[in-house]
Amino acid sequence: MSNDLSVFHLIINASFVVQFVMFILLAASVISWTFIFYKRKEFRQTLEVTEEFEQEFWSGQDLSELYKKITESEFESEGIEKIFLDGYKEFSRMQQKEASPVIQVESAQRVMNIAMTRELDRLEETLPFLASVGSTSPYIGLFGTVWGIMNSFRALGDVKQATLAHVAPGIAEALIATAIGLFAAIPAVVSYNYFSTRLDKVAGRYELFVDEFVVLLQRQAHS
Repeated sequence: MSNDLSVFHLIINASFVVQFVMFILLAASVISWTFIFYKRKEFRQTLEVTEEFEQEFWSGQDLSELYKKITESEFESEGIEKIFLDGYKEFSRMQQKEASPVIQVESAQRVMNIAMTRELDRLEETLPFLASVGSTSPYIGLFGTVWGIMNSFRALGDVKQATLAHVAPGIAEALIATAIGLFAAIPAVVSYNYFSTRLDKVAGRYELFVDEFVVLLQRQAHS
């Protein structure tokens, strides 16, 4: 490839619209990769916390002792620990009010469902951005391609004899926009599908825990 058709040369000499499209796509790609690394770490920590908590929860430890241990921890509770804390706190509060066993359990269950929704919403943050990048980047890149090709054919109007040398640079710079669009879209789509699957897995673990915890609270309420 000649220097005139090098990728860097084509980007520098592209039209303003095509350069603007490339800038948007590159910015979207950088932000996407930042979110990808962050969400990967967040989901890994969430599953680790879930595994550790479930082992403690089913170890036969007294619930009040487990509640006290988590609340006294120097780390902020989140995920399944937050669901447990909110549920047990509400259950204890209703017991102090001497509410009926049914009210105690139902109130704790409602609070846990609210906490679970908030935790899942927190995990879902930035996923819509990845979905948007994955779905729109190819079209944004295609817009840059169409614009570049259009300019190339418009330039032919000023040339008496059209040759490949007149058309190739414009078409090449236009195709770079499509390539950058795919470069931004493919990782975003793959990551969105991966994290969505992980989110469904976490949601299933949370829902199962709430159901199991409700059963324990029912036994404790009627004891």
